[in-house]
Amino acid sequence: MKYEYAPEALEVLVQHGLRPGPDTRPAVVREALSDLYRYEIRRLKRRLLAGEVAMADYSDHVIGLRKQYWLLSIPVQRWVRETPEPAPSSHHDISR
Repeated sequence: MKYEYAPEALEVLVQHGLRPGPDTRPAVVREALSDLYRYEIRRLKRRLLAGEVAMADYSDHVIGLRKQYWLLSIPVQRWVRETPEPAPSSHHDISR
């Protein structure tokens, strides 16, 4: 199965360093994006605990991350259009 990613999805994915090809299953891409989001949330939590981010500002930072990773709120099926593989050619060269 080949996948044609929506331009909006590709734009977000590229911002996060992800460049899926037509053979890349959307579930794999979503998992990678989700891993990045969780990494960023954990990093923000560490910064909060280290005193680098004020508790009063923490929720604003979380909202900012959610906005950066908004694609995770869209069902993965809407990220792509499936394009069936072309059928093997049944045309035979009989010019020999």
